[in-house]
Amino acid sequence: MSVREAKPQEYVCRSSLPTGPEELLLAARKVWLGKTTEVARVLPDRAIRMIGAWCFLDHYGPEDVSDAPGMQVPAHPHTGLQTVSWLVAGEIEHRDSLGTRAMVTPGTLNIMTAGHGIVHSEMSLPDKPPQLHGLQLWVALPDAVRDDAPRFDRYTDLPVLERPGVRGQVLIGEVDGVASPAISFSPLVGADLTLEPGASVDLGVDADHEHGVFVVSGEVTTGTTAATTDQLVYLGTGRDAVTLTAGGDGARVLLLGGEPFAEEIVMWWNFIGRTHEEVTAFREQWQHRGADAEGGRFRPVVAPGERVMEAPTMPTVALKPRPRRAPEGGR
Repeated sequence: MSVREAKPQEYVCRSSLPTGPEELLLAARKVWLGKTTEVARVLPDRAIRMIGAWCFLDHYGPEDVSDAPGMQVPAHPHTGLQTVSWLVAGEIEHRDSLGTRAMVTPGTLNIMTAGHGIVHSEMSLPDKPPQLHGLQLWVALPDAVRDDAPRFDRYTDLPVLERPGVRGQVLIGEVDGVASPAISFSPLVGADLTLEPGASVDLGVDADHEHGVFVVSGEVTTGTTAATTDQLVYLGTGRDAVTLTAGGDGARVLLLGGEPFAEEIVMWWNFIGRTHEEVTAFREQWQHRGADAEGGRFRPVVAPGERVMEAPTMPTVALKPRPRRAPEGGR
């Protein structure tokens, strides 16, 4: 997925690291991906820009696409991050410059590690299912691996977490003793959990990690904070368990967590770098893309002439450092 806002925000995240448990309610904002798909974007938020290395979260649908184009995101580049694609309903075709052609389907986790640079597209096909509903996340890669060769990993048999009142899958990391085999380059956790109506559960987590609970559907109370669809409760660090209580209609949530990411990052459009100059260079290499471009960073997805997304104009002022969160949690 791509950041396709007309004036994409610039983010430089400094290490203003969490120091203990808290409860902060964040509400997603609506953003259009081109002219076809509206998403609810909750990360990055001005108050909280990252949870561990998780730095981007879009929620799209549920949407009836039987008479609509569905997801139409043409070829675009990424650097220094992983895309984590998770569908609740529907089907999307993923293609990338490694030669990968894979279908994103419910229950199957696709992780694309951009590293040095990759190009990919995400398209609903003409014979798509009638409903589209899913989540797209980005993970910032640590400096030691962010320039490594790109790769694509697909997981079709994720472990199931089942406790009284809750059932789901652990996507990345470990929750309450259930561990996923999915690749990550910093300590992370991600789990898709469905709670029965009125259910209350305690799930064991790493107290050294910061955590957040994003509501995909329904209503859930985390600690003392109630949240509904497209809201996220940020929990800070210092908890060895996360308590979730569903409303009367049940709830579906995405539990995210990770070791606080101490490195400063610059995130602009589809790139994650470390400086304004580096991101500017990424943009220039994309604008002069191709197998013969400098460093060969961005190669075609399928063939020359394929529809591609052009990069926005760089801002006229240099990116300025900003903390991972606003002072005192301010908005």
